[in-house]
Amino acid sequence: MADVKGTPREVRKAAIASLFGSALEWYDFFLYGTAAALVFNSLFFPTFDPLVGTIAAFGTNAVGFLARPLGGIVFGHFGDRIGRKSMLVTTLVIMGVATCLIGLLPTYATIGAWAPVLLVALRIVQGIAVGGEWGGGVLIVSEHAPSHRRGFYSAWSQTGVGLGFVLSASAYALAQEVTTKESFLAWGWRVPFVVGILLTAVGLLIRLRIMETPAFRATESGSESGSESGSGAKKSAPPLLDVIRTHPKSILIAFGARVAETGASYLFLTFSLSYAAEVGVGKGVVLAALVVGMLFESFAMPMFGALSDRIGRRPVYIGGAIAVIVWAYPFFAMFDSRNPVLIFVAIFVAVVIGHGAMIGTQPAFFTELFASRVAYSGLALGHELASMIVGGFSPIIATALLAWADASWPVALFLVVMGAVTVFAVAAAPETNPVVRKDLKDLKDLKGPEEEPEEPEEPEEAEVKSRTV
Repeated sequence: MADVKGTPREVRKAAIASLFGSALEWYDFFLYGTAAALVFNSLFFPTFDPLVGTIAAFGTNAVGFLARPLGGIVFGHFGDRIGRKSMLVTTLVIMGVATCLIGLLPTYATIGAWAPVLLVALRIVQGIAVGGEWGGGVLIVSEHAPSHRRGFYSAWSQTGVGLGFVLSASAYALAQEVTTKESFLAWGWRVPFVVGILLTAVGLLIRLRIMETPAFRATESGSESGSESGSGAKKSAPPLLDVIRTHPKSILIAFGARVAETGASYLFLTFSLSYAAEVGVGKGVVLAALVVGMLFESFAMPMFGALSDRIGRRPVYIGGAIAVIVWAYPFFAMFDSRNPVLIFVAIFVAVVIGHGAMIGTQPAFFTELFASRVAYSGLALGHELASMIVGGFSPIIATALLAWADASWPVALFLVVMGAVTVFAVAAAPETNPVVRKDLKDLKDLKGPEEEPEEPEEPEEAEVKSRTV
């Protein structure tokens, strides 16, 4: 990526805007996953066996993930062509409206089969919005931040993701606490969805105040001042085709790096709720543990990002994936104990250390894999394909494995496999931290010439020639 940065004030404003905007948008998206685990099986699929109904509810949740690459492609294209900021405003509005409409949706008892049909349609809209959100939310910070602090500052965009889950889970826990079981199923579950539209308005005000990123402005000014910027300029390829042609390895690395991060996260955050019910643990205990764990993780993410600024992106990311592998079997064993303290420990270690190390390092790592002119499309493609294939289906696969074996060991093995895929993918990547890369180069110069890792393509002349406004 281009090594341009904003002023310290611009960096702080971008970090705050990304944090709050991401928190509100992911609050909306996570609400659905929580509701799918808690109530959607009985409200929208009441004719099914409870376990089958849960699989069906997770299936509608997965539909949102199927739509995420479409959102990434569409908003990534325009984000690379006309700017990051405008896409972030658009995705926030779309998400807020869709979430509010889910809260107003009639259930199966009222309109029959149309209820799950409309639910799926709104989930698709949510998926499109959040698919376009992630890359822009990351770039608005990472393209403002100086290279030696990029890991720390860009991790705050992921802190917004964590706080979004905390807000959604807390909203559901509060709704359950202040209503009876009958009232919660009748109307209490709707309140967190409808309130989301108010939070969207707050996020919109914040995002409208930020500046476009310096890297995108530099790309724009470079294309305008280039020799082909007149009316006879040759149109560049669409960013999606450009990134596939010039950065295929980076896309595969981003996809593989996401396997353990997204797959494990949705097992920890959604499947754990239904698994708790299977082993006789109250969902309130798990929700409380998840809220506490995600709250701590939200502020551990910038710490892991800062650590990646010092020692490199790869060691921190691989460390998180190894933690997921090591913790897979103990995680479910602690749930099987039905001991609330052990359940808190299981979730805390899983999300704060395992998931936190990966997601805290991810924004800077992924940004540095791609040239600025195609960064939005590259991030969206690698990130959202993994979300669709792995994140959306991991709770369904885990539930099916549990039903097949009537035991947790296949689910733990599933976690191990996902962790191994991520370790391999990140190990195959170059170290992208420019400061650490320079230190490694200086060390190699002392030892003698060695082959250096491949750098992400950032040819200045090609970028000037390929850009058109």
